[in-house]
Amino acid sequence: MEQRERDGRGRPLNARPRDGLGRPLARGAEGVARVPEEILLTPAQALAEAQRLLDAGMPFHAHEVLEGSWKTSPDPERELWQGLAQLAVGLTHLLRGNRVGAQSLLRRGRDRIRGFELDPPYGLDVAGLVAWSEGVLDTLAVGGVVSPAQTAPRLLRAPE
Repeated sequence: MEQRERDGRGRPLNARPRDGLGRPLARGAEGVARVPEEILLTPAQALAEAQRLLDAGMPFHAHEVLEGSWKTSPDPERELWQGLAQLAVGLTHLLRGNRVGAQSLLRRGRDRIRGFELDPPYGLDVAGLVAWSEGVLDTLAVGGVVSPAQTAPRLLRAPE
């Protein structure tokens, strides 16, 4: 059995290449660039990078960026960042064809960010993200097909 790659502390690494939706590829295959596991970004940087990845059709990678912020955020913001990461991975499941997983994660993400609608930090469009997730969930609930326009949510409010 092949040994798994490990970091300097002995923790397992996931070094296999991945496709644009984060699915593992065979070792040695050509994958897309990965988000570094220990990425440290400011909230503004994380949101800008996550939006770039969402716009590029790479929600799994956006999830990894948002997850990094979730793991390093102050306690009052952890629920927000976890919810954003869950929305991105819910979209990942949707694009992979896993409607049940998409619905579950979109619901959990939506429910986590709802508490931030009244005073969203960092220019986030929490109300818009809640509406986006509900629109996707409504479409899925009736067996509909999610349109390409629904697959790249806007994280930030439009400038006034």
